[in-house]
Amino acid sequence: MKALVIGIAGGSGSGKTTVANRIIDSVGEDNISFLGMDSYYKDLSSLPEDIRIQRNFDHPSSIDVDLFIQHVSELKDGRDIEAPIYDFVTHTRRPEKRLVKAHPVIILEGILLYENATLLNLIDIKTFVEAPSDIRFIRRLMRDIKERGRTTESVVNQYLSTVRPMYKTFVAPTKEFADIIIPWKDYNDVAIEMVISRIRAALRSE
Repeated sequence: MKALVIGIAGGSGSGKTTVANRIIDSVGEDNISFLGMDSYYKDLSSLPEDIRIQRNFDHPSSIDVDLFIQHVSELKDGRDIEAPIYDFVTHTRRPEKRLVKAHPVIILEGILLYENATLLNLIDIKTFVEAPSDIRFIRRLMRDIKERGRTTESVVNQYLSTVRPMYKTFVAPTKEFADIIIPWKDYNDVAIEMVISRIRAALRSE
């Protein structure tokens, strides 16, 4: 029996990772394979550093979607994979990789999960975490400064030039594919519990 694939999409800073962690904590990490789309950014090591930072990281072309689809398919078929590790400071892939073991449930997380038709068809339950734009921006600002060594000015400039327009063009329209919309406030316990209940039912039917 193929693994159950859960998608968690939404804008940058909407709370996707928090929702994923709540599901994993409730169901148990021994039952879940987690794959973040952010790890599959294309390696920009061949470009000068000043050119790398100018790339549009919110456009679908920034993601190695073919490798992501390959790895999702392998996990769904019960095969372990070695996921890339992306360095968000240098915009390059690290030489080491992360072993992701195949489990009965796969959680995928990313802003562009539902933008690609092939990937969309691999996902059994599609959720979309919705948050107001100001909340998403504040969360992104705090994360990028704390975790990625960015300046406030660079985060603001990137948000206005690419993040905001790409959200409107590529991310927001995919909400129509979602089976469950998870509102941002308190991450909506009822919506998350619905997903958890579906996962537990799948695990019982193994």
